[in-house]
Order: sequence, then C-alpha cells, then structure tokens
Amino acid sequence: MVATPEGAPVVKLTGLSIRGAYVLESPVWSDDRGYFREWFKRSDFDESGINFPIQQANLSMSKRGVVRGLHYSIAPEGQAKLVTCAYGELDDVIVDVRVSSPTYGLVEVIHLSADEERSVFVPAGAAHGFCVTSELGALSYLLSSPFNPEMEFEIDPFDAVLNVPWPLSGEAIVSQKDAEAPTMMQRLWASQLPRYVE
Repeated sequence: MVATPEGAPVVKLTGLSIRGAYVLESPVWSDDRGYFREWFKRSDFDESGINFPIQQANLSMSKRGVVRGLHYSIAPEGQAKLVTCAYGELDDVIVDVRVSSPTYGLVEVIHLSADEERSVFVPAGAAHGFCVTSELGALSYLLSSPFNPEMEFEIDPFDAVLNVPWPLSGEAIVSQKDAEAPTMMQRLWASQLPRYVE
C-alpha cells in the first residue's frame, strides 16, 4: 500500500446538492496483482462532523439492467447508508423524500465503478436505488441502523414526477415489490415519508 502524507485524509468527502449527501473519493492503489482502496475511515467522517455508527453491512449482486429501489427507512433512529461498487459498474441514485427538507424532491445520480475512487453517503431519510450497467455489478453498503421490515418503504422507481434517468438500454429488471410501489406523492398523502431533521 502506498503511504499518504502524514495527517492527510484518506477519504475526501464532497457535498452533493441533496442536503447531507456526499460523494467520497479515496485513492486506488494498483499494481500487477490488482488494486486496493480504503473506502471508509471513521476519522475522516468525524472530521467532517458526520455521525455514522455502523450497525449492519450488506452486499448485493445484480445483472445488467437490474433496478433496485427506490428504498428508504422511517426507523426512529434513522438509517444512513454508505455505498460503494465492489464489482462492475452501476449508477447510484439518491432521492430526497424528507418532508420539509430544503432539497425535497431532488434526484442525484452518481456513476460508481469498482476500480474507481468514488463511494456515496446517503443521509438518513433519503431514498436510495441503483441500476447495474455492466454484465454483473455488486454494491456493498454499510447501514447506521439494522434492517427493520416494518420501517422499510419503497417508491416507484419510474415515478413520472421524479423522472429518474435510469441508464437502461432495454427493459428494466425489477422486483414485484418495487414494480408495484406507490409514487412519492402517494407516500406523502399516506403520511409515509420521513421528516427532515437538521
């Protein structure tokens, strides 16, 4: 592993247009064996003032054209996510569905690749999804609270109001649950969206 200058952060956090969302960049060190990347370091989060207590880690493998999401949690303790592409390539999507958020309704799309330096921090309350653009793609993610099925909700990934620009060359492959998910407005009318907390 290549040493970094003393005191220099390994992971650089850059704010996105959605309040509380960040792109993380960390060096990729390559040689003839492959590559190495440090994609999370608590001290870099602490220096940025982000509290991210990891409670669960997940790994998802999908084939080209799979769309997963848009998913969010209304757990009282919140559920932030830190996601990175562990294999292949995908487009990661964040939607601000937090009622009263200054960026409510905003959509962010960030391209992630296993051999590049980017990861994404999704703030608690925001909806998350992704679409695989390579033959196979794996997403690895850390959660600030454990999965709680009673607190997990979906929004139609093809909600016409949100108009997420999914990078599809054919028909999307989605779960039945996501295909039948309500729109964001239907979730709002049902009082099933999280509230923004400063």
